[in-house]
This record gives sequence, structure tokens and C-alpha cells, in this order.
Amino acid sequence: MLRSAAVSARHEPVLVAEVLGFLRGGPGLYLDATLGDGGHAEALLDAEPGSRLLGTDRDPASLAFARERLARFGARVTIARAAFRDVPRVHAALGGEMFTGVLLDLGMSSRQIDDPARGMSFGADGPLDLRLDPASGEAASARLARAEADEVEAALREHGDVPRARALARAIVEAAREGVLRRTGDLRRVIERAHGGHAHPRRLAQVFQALRIWINDEMRDLEGMMEWLPDAVRPGGVVVTLAYHSGEDRRVKRALRGSASTASPRRLPPMAAPPVAGPWEELTRRVVVPSESETALNPRARSARLRAFRRKAA
Repeated sequence: MLRSAAVSARHEPVLVAEVLGFLRGGPGLYLDATLGDGGHAEALLDAEPGSRLLGTDRDPASLAFARERLARFGARVTIARAAFRDVPRVHAALGGEMFTGVLLDLGMSSRQIDDPARGMSFGADGPLDLRLDPASGEAASARLARAEADEVEAALREHGDVPRARALARAIVEAAREGVLRRTGDLRRVIERAHGGHAHPRRLAQVFQALRIWINDEMRDLEGMMEWLPDAVRPGGVVVTLAYHSGEDRRVKRALRGSASTASPRRLPPMAAPPVAGPWEELTRRVVVPSESETALNPRARSARLRAFRRKAA
């Protein structure tokens, strides 16, 4: 079946110059653990002739596009289908060479959002799926039909900062159990009824985002990746993250800043001993965001938040 031009259009990578400014560290092996359409990877391979890349993603459609896009780099590129939890195994199978740089772009590609069959967006009606890997796990419609309202409420609050999460969670679970929550349009109508009328696109996006993160267990995957990285990045190597909502950004900061950068609350007595410093030096004390000119050209870039960390010497 032919897809629309919107679905087949190339995804525009975010903050490319800024990513390369932090990530480039000379020849060596780099990891792009959210390869997507391969935009950042292509820019890195072009800018750093001595670089080699391990590119991973859990979405087979994205990998197929990236494989074609990066084919001109030949043996410099290895591509594998893997969620974050699978990357250590893939890396070990390739010999375990320590990384010079790592990129974690935690956003969605335009290809995923614009394809109604993926069920990622409230903008077009399609099956309520939300899976990053359509062959793994349960579609959202099936998972919600057996979920408890408390579980869905927690997901809405934690992964989307959704207001009135309790009432909305109950409405979603009720509709799913009644068999009337099978498509993205069904979910949109439930959200709008819970909000008493037309819902702002931002509210709709928050709910779809929260449920997608929950369905794919993205936060647990991210936390596992953060725990593994200190043993996989060489001293002086850099990790760059692109987060798109506060929950992701909080986890990145907690994992990579380490306890040394976390101030004790004033109401607590002084600690008997200073906290142990973490393995990372933060390069971006203030988060880096897209410029007005970039967001004008690519409105989906507006929520991107870049942080960069350098691996300290052992």
C-alpha cells in the first residue's frame, strides 16, 4: 500500500550542530542507541571521518530506512534491532570496544508519528497501538482493557504530567473494558469527554505520550541504559541526551549527575561524609534548547532538551 508523502518524508534531526559539538571526540566507536531515521548518525559519520557507528533501535521500519540512508558508509556502520535493554548484549557480541561517544535521542520520528497505522498520534485515526516495535508486547487497546485505573493514573501523572489524571484514567479503563477504545479517535473522544469538551492539542499530546511511554516501558529501559553506560564509555568519552519531556529529563539528570551534584535539603542535618562523586562531568549546566529559527523550520523540535556529560578518568 502506498503511504502518504507525510509518512514517507524524511525526519528532520534536532539540534544537529549542538549534538556534534559535544559528541565528536575523534576516531573511535560511537553508539546511537535511538537510531531512528539516521539523521544524527549520518551527520556524525560525515563530520568525523575516523568514526565508526553502532546504531540500534527497536523500530524495524526506522531501521530499514536508516540502513538505506547510511549504506554509503559501508563497514563503518553496524545496525542492530535492539531496545535499550538489549544494547549491552549486542555491544558485547561485537567485542565490547569502549565508546568514544553515545547519543540517546529519546524523541519520536515524524515517520512514526505521521503513520496512522502506528497509532502514535491524535491527529489521524488509526488502531490504538502505540508500540515502538509492532512485533513486541501488547497494543495499547489490549493492555488498557486489562489495566487497573490506578496503574493508568500513575502513567498519566509520571510520563505526561496530565491534569485530572484520576478521572481520565478511570474513563480510559472503563472505555477499554467496554470494548470501545480500539482506535486513536476513540481515545481522543474519551479525553475530550473527560475534559468537558474540546481538548487543547497539548493535552491530547500529553496523554498519547504518557501511554506510549508506559506501553513500551521506556523509563525502565532508559534507567537500565544509564546504569550500564559508565562501563561502556571510555574516559573522556561523551554522552549526549535529547529529552522531550520532564520525566525523561529528570531521569537523565539523576543518573548522570550522580549524588555529588545533588544538594541536601536545608531541613536535614549536615551529612557526616561528603557524597561520593559520580563517574560523569556535566558539560551542560544549563539545558540546551533549539533556536527560534530551528523551531520555525521544524516545530516538533520545540520541546527538545539537550544535555551532555563527559566520562571521568577512572
